Amino acid sequence: MSKEKLSVHYLEDTSRLESDINEKADGSSSPEPIKDGDSTAPSPSAEITKVVATQANSPMAEALLLEPTPFRSRAVARLIACLFVTYLCSAQNGFDSNTFGGVSAMPDFKAQFGTDVAATNGFLAALYVIGNVIGSFAAGPCADRWGRKPGMFIASGIVLVGAIVQASSQKTRDLIAGRIVLGIGTVMLGPSAQSWAIRTTEMAHPSYRGIMVGAYQGCFFLGTIISTWVEYGLSYLSVENSVNWRFPFALQGLPSILVMTLVWLIPESPRWYVAQGKPEKAREILIKYHANGNEDSKVVALEMEEMASSISTRGSDKKFWDFRELFNSRAARYRTWLVICIGFFGQLDLPPTSYYFPLMVQTAGITSERSQLLCNALQTPIMMISTLSGLHIIERYGRRKLLMWSSWWMSVSVAVIIACTAKQAGNPTVGLVGIAFIYVFLVAFAFVWTPFQALYPTEVLPTNSRAKGLAMLGLWLNIVNFINTYAAPVGITNVSWRFYFLYLAVDFTGIIVIYFTFVETRGRSLEEMDQIFDDPHPVRASLAMQEVTVKEWKSGGVSVVQAES
Repeated sequence: MSKEKLSVHYLEDTSRLESDINEKADGSSSPEPIKDGDSTAPSPSAEITKVVATQANSPMAEALLLEPTPFRSRAVARLIACLFVTYLCSAQNGFDSNTFGGVSAMPDFKAQFGTDVAATNGFLAALYVIGNVIGSFAAGPCADRWGRKPGMFIASGIVLVGAIVQASSQKTRDLIAGRIVLGIGTVMLGPSAQSWAIRTTEMAHPSYRGIMVGAYQGCFFLGTIISTWVEYGLSYLSVENSVNWRFPFALQGLPSILVMTLVWLIPESPRWYVAQGKPEKAREILIKYHANGNEDSKVVALEMEEMASSISTRGSDKKFWDFRELFNSRAARYRTWLVICIGFFGQLDLPPTSYYFPLMVQTAGITSERSQLLCNALQTPIMMISTLSGLHIIERYGRRKLLMWSSWWMSVSVAVIIACTAKQAGNPTVGLVGIAFIYVFLVAFAFVWTPFQALYPTEVLPTNSRAKGLAMLGLWLNIVNFINTYAAPVGITNVSWRFYFLYLAVDFTGIIVIYFTFVETRGRSLEEMDQIFDDPHPVRASLAMQEVTVKEWKSGGVSVVQAES
């Protein structure tokens, strides 16, 4: 069934409202639907029928109908204030990822470290990724054993050390050490700080999970905007010296200091508490942040019931070496496949613009250093606006449709970039069109893929293996990113626009893979996803809908009258 019929009856008769509420409170069955000819039925003018969509076999969807939580409520405001700390962690990643791209275009930095040579530039950029690979092995166990908050604190401390070493580098060996240490700390912000992104899916109100987790990834651009525009501003200094590149490197440590200070003011993940055998602490947090203090909340009761049935207190997350739950069943392997796909198609879609945007626009015909830095700086606010705009439609259209739509526009953009870059010699207008479509690509990517790279893996991974699954994702991302980071400048320098055919093939293949294998996660609780992956046909099961009839009164209150698959 493609749609769900939602019949909403507005009743002026408050006595009947009290009767229905009492029936619910007594645990009795739901009232029968109002039928034609019912003497107590509302007049036609008081009845509204509309068509919406909801998921089949989803108790959470029905609970949310009974207990709607306005986005401007006190509970949501408190939750967003806590999430600000995780958003700082995401901004930290933005600092780390984009700073090197602009710095490597500065003449003083080129002269001191030799980044005017493509192989050297690629090597120094890729060292950060090597650090990511090393840190991936400790990231998951750290978040699982000590909790999300201590994991964030430790990772931010390592990032701070890396930033200090980079900013004070005198020789290439110093820069190498700083890049590796920075990479280790940043990837540990995955299952720790992104465990706050996990925790965002674990902690966020189910009604706004997509928006809150997507906002985590979107705040990546807070760091990139600051770093790229600082670098552009420094290009106007009359005297070129090491301050031009040392200051941006030092600025990378600012978010770490803020996170290390504020992380102790936020609560721990309720799902982590349940996994540690402390359900009462978990319930207290959920009541405060999901139910606005209502101890009888149906949403909280359902969340606690789902967590109790799905979270093991003796699972593989207690053993730092045990990654078997990522591969020990058909459902586990399916989940792991989706995580690998979201990482592969999200990374190998274009050369990493955070490092090589100046090189890409140079290939398209812009040779001025200041113009290259300006183009590099413009990409970040454009991508941030696109990401924040995309958050408004995440829950409306779901995951699969948006991912396919985005990948289609990315494929079209890469095709235009190839054509324009191939013909730009002696035709500056054609080169400018190619640069414009780099921005079109970035808009299409940021609109969907940027928030979904944080959201989708946390939705498909189960609680017991989520931190390790994200650590594995971090390792996989960085393997792909290392290849792309090292190969891109060499490939673009040697074969120019022809190198982009690789990305065109990857983007188009992604559309096919998403259509046939990606499950829809919109509107499902994290525990309801278990049923989908246990189904013989997960994609089909994830797209199933049901008919739900509810009654809603103008004076307040909603009751579910009937639900049919």
